[in-house]
Amino acid sequence: MARGPKETGDKAEGAPVDHEIIRELAKLLDETGLTEIEFERGGVRVRVARQAQPVVAAVAPPRAAAGAPAASDDSADDVSKHPGVVPSPMVGTAYLGPEPGARPYVEVGSQVRAGQTLLIVEAMKTMNQIPSPRAGRIVQILVEDAQPVEFGEPLMIIE
Repeated sequence: MARGPKETGDKAEGAPVDHEIIRELAKLLDETGLTEIEFERGGVRVRVARQAQPVVAAVAPPRAAAGAPAASDDSADDVSKHPGVVPSPMVGTAYLGPEPGARPYVEVGSQVRAGQTLLIVEAMKTMNQIPSPRAGRIVQILVEDAQPVEFGEPLMIIE
């Protein structure tokens, strides 16, 4: 169920929130299966989001990149708690390389430095480079190229 509007950023003084727009955004969430959507007009930003319902029986194990060992069922549950996990900072589509057919930014076994681009998450036609939060070695890539991702979803593990 969609939660009420949540405004972020600077609120325009005295600007009324159009409840019809909120209803349309909530309807769009239902139609598309998205968990959140944000809209801005005239300096007023409205975000409508739904709380994800936990579905324990439908959790799929993370997908490893080619050449990476497959995760066991026990570690699939713990991957989001791994200290080296890199979570998605937004809802969007993950791309492992800078363009179709290009080499990925990183591969399993790659050494990375803090701030180095790991992948791109496209959200609302904006390509967002996702930087490495720490230096280390990529031990697992948990998403495939052009895969939709949710906010907080584990993308990679760096040790």
